Amino acid sequence: MTPREPRSDAGAADTRARVFGGRRKRGGSGEELMVPSAEFRSYYGRPVLKPPVWEWKVPAYLFTGGVAAGTSLLAAGADLTGRPSLRRVGRTGSLAALLASVYLLVADLGRPERFHHMLRVAKPTSPMSVGTWILSAFGPGMGIAAAAEVLPAGLRRRLPGRLLGAVARPAGLVSAAVAPAVASYTAVLLSQTAVPAWHEAHPQLPFVFAGSAAASSGGFAMALVPVEEAGPARALAAFGAATELVASKVLEQRLGLTAEAYTTGKAHRLRKWSERLTAAGLLGTLLGHRSRAVSVAAGAALFAGSALQRFGVFEAGVESTKDPKYVVVPQRERAGRR
Repeated sequence: MTPREPRSDAGAADTRARVFGGRRKRGGSGEELMVPSAEFRSYYGRPVLKPPVWEWKVPAYLFTGGVAAGTSLLAAGADLTGRPSLRRVGRTGSLAALLASVYLLVADLGRPERFHHMLRVAKPTSPMSVGTWILSAFGPGMGIAAAAEVLPAGLRRRLPGRLLGAVARPAGLVSAAVAPAVASYTAVLLSQTAVPAWHEAHPQLPFVFAGSAAASSGGFAMALVPVEEAGPARALAAFGAATELVASKVLEQRLGLTAEAYTTGKAHRLRKWSERLTAAGLLGTLLGHRSRAVSVAAGAALFAGSALQRFGVFEAGVESTKDPKYVVVPQRERAGRR
């Protein structure tokens, strides 16, 4: 860190010059930059921050957790409104996505007992601790609800089967109540790290993730449920896709210099394809709701677009740790505003 420089009354131009390391000379008719903008380097060419050591399992975990949350909401609504096909797809899809999410998380942690160790204490100030408890509150109810869907017909008539069927609805509703937290807590978890592209995006990232979860969940159900029962899935998909597209654009416009991590390189390519697929899926959802083939295609596009969004955000974070300017410039801008 460099010492804070004295506050100047020269306005935005001088503030920009200080931020980027240049100095200005005042003349009779104007100003000219005497020292070129600084080239941000670190000792021995090493990054200021260590890049995340996470592998592809982490963005895949972010994606599957969102699908689990959104489909549980659809299942609860379908249960209350008499849509058995949508309820079945929602419950079983949510459980499958949840199991995949837990597997990916445990695999990335390296040792399964580490997840168990997180349950020994509850720390409200720790996003990781809160997230662990959120998943623990979400999982059992969805497991019970999904088990009631796949129970063989012969067992449903027996006492254990009847009991399972009786508790399936309240269990599913409990999981649905926790679902919004499951869909968005991973965004809070990322934004609490020191990674510039994630930390600077903390106001917008939860909206991007929640919209992405809704779009992928609605798309998943649209592709598997008959069109006459897929109305709630189409509504959730359209709302989620629109939210994701708008929040993603707002993120790019409000991040300043850090937005370069999202709009260049691999992250940009992933997010650009995500935007195209999500926009196409939204169009198909709005215009092709009576066609089974269009519903399947639109649902697949939304599902894929949501996955690419999570991988794009992950790549932007990794890249932002490799260039010192993403760390130094925002710090100097905040110091200049103070």
